[in-house]
Amino acid sequence: MAGRAPSPRLPTDGRPAYRHVPSRRPPRRSPDGTVAGIIGGVAAVVVLAILGFSFFGDRDPIGAITGAYREPQVSRATATDNELYATGPLTPVGCALPELGPGAASMRRFMDVLSDCLDDSWGRQFAKAGMTFDVPDRVFWRDSGRSPCGTYPSPGSSAFYCPANNTMYVGVEHIVATSGDEPLENFAVFARVVAHEYGHHVQDLAGILLYGNGLMEDADPLGQAQASRRIELQAQCFAGAFLGAERGTLPMTRRQVAAMLDDVRGRGDEKLPPAQRDHGSGRNYAGWVVAGYEGDGLAVCNTWTVPPGEVD
Repeated sequence: MAGRAPSPRLPTDGRPAYRHVPSRRPPRRSPDGTVAGIIGGVAAVVVLAILGFSFFGDRDPIGAITGAYREPQVSRATATDNELYATGPLTPVGCALPELGPGAASMRRFMDVLSDCLDDSWGRQFAKAGMTFDVPDRVFWRDSGRSPCGTYPSPGSSAFYCPANNTMYVGVEHIVATSGDEPLENFAVFARVVAHEYGHHVQDLAGILLYGNGLMEDADPLGQAQASRRIELQAQCFAGAFLGAERGTLPMTRRQVAAMLDDVRGRGDEKLPPAQRDHGSGRNYAGWVVAGYEGDGLAVCNTWTVPPGEVD
């Protein structure tokens, strides 16, 4: 991997947003599925995801690639009229999360069970659309490490999705620290982070992430920021759709929903300069979670056709 991940930008209240780190070159995989090639470069403004994750930085966190390679063009309809939108609501899979206790082992078990549920839920949804589905790999870290999208942890960071190797990275201790040390009983705060990053994997498989990153290749800084917000807010909506489908068995009580929404409102970027606003205001960052949670199908998560004010 070339380059390094610089320090993150944090929203004004200190709570990070979450993100994916786009790469320009698709990974080469060996027969056993490991990444065999080096992934380099990102768009000039990082498409930040935040499933939730803290920012690595606002420009070129990995390093520039060499040569004139460009990602293959993806049609606009991939994002605006994706097959997933016509599949209706997610089918409940009866996900019941283990109670969170102190210590990394408890959080790791919580995230493993949650990720298994996400695998099942989204696998069924892709089957409805007749689309190929593969589960993401998972790295739930305690110690520092390196991915094709950069090193981790970065100060204030807790999670990211790396499309270069189709992997979710979440810090089992950092996820609590970057929530402002949210009480563990408010498990929905942490569940949304994982579900958000999984939402980026859904976008990746559906071709939406590639389309969004392509927009960022050619846009000016304000256009890049808006494309990033459409990506990030859709991942928020996908997370809400999953949590809403499983509300009866997780369980998602009013207290859990309130804690989750309070957390995401605090991650808005409205106080940043316009060209750095790549996740969305606290109002919209929470609003798109609610849209998915209360919506009757994934069509409500189409952030690609709504006016700019709904993704500001």
